[in-house]
Order: sequence, then C-alpha cells, then structure tokens
Amino acid sequence: MKKIIPLAVAGILAACSGDDPGREDTAATATSTQSLAAERTLRTVYPETREGNMVDSYFGTQIADPYRWLEDDRSDETAAWVKAQNKVTFDYLNSIPYRDQLKERLEARWNYEKVGKPFTEGQYTYYYRNDGLQDQYVVWRKKGDGEPEVFLDPNQFSEDGTTSLASLAFSKNGAIAAYAISEGGSDWRKILVIDAKTKEVLEEPLVDVKFSGISWKGNEGFYYSSYDKPEGSELSAKTDQHKLYYHKLGQPQSEDQLVFGGTPEEKRRYVQGYVTEDDRFLVVAGAVSTSGNDLFIRDLSKENAPLVPVVTDFDSDTDVIDNQGSKLYLVTNRDAPNKKVVTVDAAAPAVENWVDLIPETENVLTASTGGGYLFAEYMVDALSKIYQYDYTGKRVREIELPGPGSASSIGGKREEALLYYSFTNYKTPATIFSFDVESGESAVYNESGADFDSDRYESKQVFYKSKDGTRVPMMVTYKKGTELNGKNPTILYGYGGFNISLTPSFSIPNAVWLELGGIYAVPNLRGGGEYGKRWHDAGTKLQKQNVFDDFIAAAEYLIENKYTSSDYLAVRGGSNGGLLVGAVMTQRPDLFKVALPAVGVMDMLRYHTFTAGAGWAYDYGTAEDSKEMFEYLKGYSPVHNVQAGVAYPATLVTTADHDDRVVPAHSFKFAAELQSKQASNAPTLIRIETKAGHGAGTPVSKSIEQYADIFSFTLYNMGVESLSL
Repeated sequence: MKKIIPLAVAGILAACSGDDPGREDTAATATSTQSLAAERTLRTVYPETREGNMVDSYFGTQIADPYRWLEDDRSDETAAWVKAQNKVTFDYLNSIPYRDQLKERLEARWNYEKVGKPFTEGQYTYYYRNDGLQDQYVVWRKKGDGEPEVFLDPNQFSEDGTTSLASLAFSKNGAIAAYAISEGGSDWRKILVIDAKTKEVLEEPLVDVKFSGISWKGNEGFYYSSYDKPEGSELSAKTDQHKLYYHKLGQPQSEDQLVFGGTPEEKRRYVQGYVTEDDRFLVVAGAVSTSGNDLFIRDLSKENAPLVPVVTDFDSDTDVIDNQGSKLYLVTNRDAPNKKVVTVDAAAPAVENWVDLIPETENVLTASTGGGYLFAEYMVDALSKIYQYDYTGKRVREIELPGPGSASSIGGKREEALLYYSFTNYKTPATIFSFDVESGESAVYNESGADFDSDRYESKQVFYKSKDGTRVPMMVTYKKGTELNGKNPTILYGYGGFNISLTPSFSIPNAVWLELGGIYAVPNLRGGGEYGKRWHDAGTKLQKQNVFDDFIAAAEYLIENKYTSSDYLAVRGGSNGGLLVGAVMTQRPDLFKVALPAVGVMDMLRYHTFTAGAGWAYDYGTAEDSKEMFEYLKGYSPVHNVQAGVAYPATLVTTADHDDRVVPAHSFKFAAELQSKQASNAPTLIRIETKAGHGAGTPVSKSIEQYADIFSFTLYNMGVESLSL
C-alpha cells in the first residue's frame, strides 16, 4: 500500500538472457577509422528541417526557437518530417551487416519462460507469465491444486500487441477485478471492471484516467485519479490539476464522487488515494512536484468523516504503510533524509505527535509490510540488505540474501505466512524466493530459465572521485578474462535524478552485450536516491551540473583504468537520463564515440509547458523562476548547446510518437540541431517508434528490434564490421 507519484523515468528493460560458453569475444574486434561506418556516414543525407522565426524573451534575453513547429504533434508537416527521418535512419540501420544477427541473438536469448511472484485473491492464486516471446505478460491463475488457466491475456487486447495491461486490482473478497489498459504506450488509461470468476465485463469502461492507482474500498467500489481532458493534443497539452475520484460499482463514471482536487485550494499536480488493508482509512497524498507530498486521512468507519490533515506542507515524502486499529505506521524522510518509520494515533496524527519506531540510519530505507511484520530494506552503496521487525519496533532478524545485488521488497497481506521476493544483479538472472515469516527461512520458488552462465562474468563495484572530490560508486560488469587494453566496447548507462536509485538488475539486452565481449558500467550519480535526500538534492536545480560532472568522471575513470577508451565508449540513458546524455555529449563531445539519448528531456527552457512536465520543477527549476535559474538551464539545455563546427559523437536519438510524458518534440528539436550543426561525418540519426510511449508496456517484439538497432549502431560506429555469433 504505497502512493504512486509519477516520475520522469525510463528504465532498462529488466529481464534475462544467456551465453554460449564456447564462444570467444566478438565485439572487440575493430578496424581502423577508415571503416565501413566512416564510409557510410559520407553518404548520409538528412531530410531538410525548416527553420522558423520563433523567438522567446527571458529576462531581456532573446532565445531563438527555430524548430518550435515540431512541437505540433498533430500537424501534417511534423508527420512528414517524422516519416522522412525514419526513412533515413532505417536505411542506415538496414545497411549494417550484422543487424539481423543481433536481432536473432536477442530473440534466442529472450525466448524462455518468465514467471512473476504469486499473489492470492479470493479463492485463486494469480501470477504473471510470459512463455518467451509473447509481446505482453499474461495473467494466469489456479484454484488450490487445480490446473492453471489464463485469466487475462493482454496479447488479445489489440492485434499488434501495443495495448498493454497497466495495473490490476481486486475487490476485498477477490470476486471482482478492475484493470487498467494503456493503448500505444500512452499514460492515459481506461479501467475495465469484470467478474473475476466468469471474466464478464460488468460495466462501461472508465476513461481519461492518468497517473492513477486502483484502490478498492471493500467490495463496493474503488478510488482512482485523473485530470480533466486537456484542450488541444492529449499527447502534449499541459495537465496540471489532478483529481481523486471514488467509483461505486454499477454507477456511470459521470456520477463518480470527487474526493479531492476539485478546488483551487486543493490544486495538486499529482493526487493518489489508497485504502488501508482493513478498510478503516482512506489515505490521500497530494504533490505539486515529484518530490514532497502533503497527507490526509479519512476514517471510513464513520459516516461523512472529514479529511484530517497529517502533513500540511510539501517538505517531506511521507506515506502510511499500515495501521493497527487507530495506530498509523508511516515511513517518512521528514527530519530523516534516509527515511524512518514512525507511529501516530489517527485521532491526533499531526507531525508533532509522531513517535520513532524504526529510527533513521546511515543507509536509505524502504519499508514494507506482510505476514504481520514490518520489513526494512536498506541500500548500502546501492546494494540490498533487509531486516524483519515486529510491530513494536523490535528487530527479529536479518534476511540472508544470496549475495551482493538487489532484492525486491518483501510484502503481502497480513494473514499470509509465506511471502515472496526476488533477487538479481547485473550478471544474475532474477530468482524468486519464498520467505517464511516465522522461521525466517528463504527457499527458491522459481529459478530463472535464462540460458546464461553467470560464472563466466564478473560484476564489481568501484569508487571514483567526481570533479569536486565527491566519492561516487559504479558497478562494472564484463566477461572474466577481458583484457583491460582500452579497446573494449563499453556502454556507460546513467540516470541521476528524481530520487531514483539504479540498483543492480539483470536484463536480456545487457546480457547479450556482455556475451559480445562488451563492458556495461552503471554509476550511482548525484540526483538519484542511493544515499538519501541529500544525495538527491545535490543533483537538483542549481546543482544539476554535479550530475553531469559525476557522469563525465565515470567515463574518465573507465578510460584511465583501461577498461575502454573514447574510441570504444558509448553513453546511454533515458528520460532524465536522456537529458544526461544530451548534456554530457554537448559539454564533452570528445569523450564519447557514440551517444544514445532515449526519450530525453532536451529543451530545458520549455519542458514544463508539456503534459505533466511542470511537476519536474523540484529537480530542474524553470526558466521563469529567476534570471539565475534561466541562465543556468540555458547553460546545459541540450537543444540550446549544440554548436556549429563541433564534431559530436555518432548519435542515435530514440523516442516514440505516443510518449506523453517526455513529449517527442524534445528529441525532434535536438536531432534537428545536431543534423544542422554536426561538423564531422559521424551520423546523427533519430529513430521514432510508432504506437509506443515512454517505455512501459512496449511489446517484446518492438523491444527486440530497438535493442538490435541500438547495439548494431553502437558497434558499427566503433568500427566493428562483423560479428561471429
């Protein structure tokens, strides 16, 4: 039971892969700079991009925006530009001799059964399963020892697999299910309500739902959140006032009760409502940005009970994670940057009445509940450590994990004696463990079927110093026996924002990269959450350059220690990580051979004018805040820092036409700037996926194609002419 505050985040596809133990390294064999890649770039002719005369004024400074017209996602001219850019990009990609080989390898490694953690609702045990190459995971279930059956198959939602299952929630008795779907990757959702036994649709779908959970009140109805439909394009128009509704089963959506967010005083960009497990309290969390929230509770056992304030400002992140009668259990970073668990009575829940239960430590806490216990997961240099507590705050035990890596939160319902968690790291496919809450014993529930020999790879944590002397951790993963000669193709992946922590996890595409002899490196940059609120804040607003400096220092560390060199180094990131790539490649174009910015926030002067972008101001600030903030943003904004006459790395910008979180206009404008000003023959291409969004719900078939293109582009521009797979 946790609030869901949407973040500008796009992660690596987390899944599993494998290796052929008899194969030698293949990707590290490069030719001279007079390679096929160099010859091909001489023949790359980009579509013409019209330059308009739009000019904006910021504190007396005139800023030209010649590609403003590309922000209109409904215009024929933009559509023609997208089509022309994709033709040039795919003509280039089709010419890479081993692109199809890479696609076949990705398909082969992707093709194994994947099963999620089980959960019980009513008489059934449910779980997510993919038989290998299905575009979307299928929800299966079984009753007792009976035969499993398909409950929901999202692959049947649309012919092309682009409609995905976004969330699923059951009524208290498990008899009714409500599930949200996303069409074409959009953040806008529809909610369907069905009889869980017969799967019969019970009422008309709820529409125009966005950034929402589904939280049931008993068996009567559920809470959800949405915005009023914006004027203009629903994919790019600003959405600013989130509202919480209660939907009673059987009534039309037009009659749903507005619970919070309908008045100017209640204006929040994000609002979530969730019900405690015993149905006693409704918890309402509101936020004006992606960091900090206020908090209210309503006692549902009393008729027409008011919303009672718990937190009245936005200076902390605070959630109710459980209750015992009127006693509330909250996790908060208020006066505790690394978070702690506190208790308070619902009759007087104000901050001054809070009592520490699990005090703050030097490591960042994530708290969960299940089986009548509390679980405290800590990040120790971005690696998991988990402790079990009872409800008096007494530590019961440390849970023994298989090794250094990432464990998912342990959680479940109060009465469940057996809970589940998964464990993974960059070279270990995810394994699901069961956990007995009384004995403390863990047992393998489902071992990954990935054909990957982890013993052939090494994943180690190193520490390096950033420009200002800050100590930054980084995980570096590669095949054992790799010669550190400066010639290893390397992907440096980063994020550095929104309190998001990059903890070790296994993925199929990264495993294939390792198979090829590549190195995969992930630093834990400031702006993330690995060391708590102070670490996050050190990478925000007027300190954002720290994030870029940390990333540049990571690249320099890899080069100095001969893992790679600038001729074999690719830099990659998505969303806020796409901004990271755009910033470092314009600040240090000499440092990287290849740049791979995905769904990036590239126009830092206008990001807050699209969809929910204004909510990112905690991390970025806005160009309207002050002259100082405007000049700071302009100083690193990727769109505004592409300079004529500079040789930029070979660049493959990736985005999608239905991305309504970081609208594709960011990437369009950045690609247009690069193409008009690139001084070298290195290609600057943009790949625009159709019927896809920010990343969630992307069909497996599209993911395989995307990674085949990304990896082949990367290796080709490092001088690799052939692969022996």
